[in-house]
Amino acid sequence: MGHVIVTGFVSMDGVITDPDGSGGTPFGGWAFRHGPETTGGDKFRLGELMDTGVLLLGRNTWELFSRLWPNRTDDFSTKMNKMAKVVASHTLTDLSVFPNSTLMEGSLADYVRSEPRPIAVTGSLSVIRALQAADLVDEYRLMTLPSIVGDGEKIFGPLDQPVHLKLASVVPAGAASLATYVRP
Repeated sequence: MGHVIVTGFVSMDGVITDPDGSGGTPFGGWAFRHGPETTGGDKFRLGELMDTGVLLLGRNTWELFSRLWPNRTDDFSTKMNKMAKVVASHTLTDLSVFPNSTLMEGSLADYVRSEPRPIAVTGSLSVIRALQAADLVDEYRLMTLPSIVGDGEKIFGPLDQPVHLKLASVVPAGAASLATYVRP
C-alpha cells in the first residue's frame, strides 16, 4: 500500500471547504485572500511525489482542477499536468480534458490498499472522510491560514475514537504555516 498524504488549506477554526471561493459559499475565498506566497506553487511540499506518486481526487475537485491546470505552463502547473491522477467517481466518463487522469476502479479502500505509489489527496472532502473512516491516512500536511471562517465543513468529522498523531514539522508559508503530522 502506498503512503497516503492528505493535504489541505485549513482555517484557524478547522474549516476546509471553499478556500478559493469557487464553491460560491458566503464564507468562500478565505485562503486566497492571503496572497500567492501563501497559496502558490508546491505549497504542500510534494516535490518528488509529483513525479512518482498519484493524486487521488473526488469528482468535484477533479472538475475544478481540470478547469484550472491544463492551460497553465509554469513549472508547478506542468508537474501537476504530468502527475498521475486517479478520480473516485461513479458519474464521470470523459477524463481527456485533464492529462494523465484515470477513473478509480473498485472501492476506495481497495484501491488505496492496492496502489503501490505514494498517494496525495487534496480537496475532495468525501474522499478524505472515507479514508479517515477506514483508517488509511498516514500523514496530514495542513496549511493553516490566519482566518476564522465560522462556517463550513471541518477537515475532521465526528470520530468513534480519538486519533493521535505526531508533529513532524512546521514551516512558515507566507501568512500561513504548513504543519505535517504523521502516525507515531
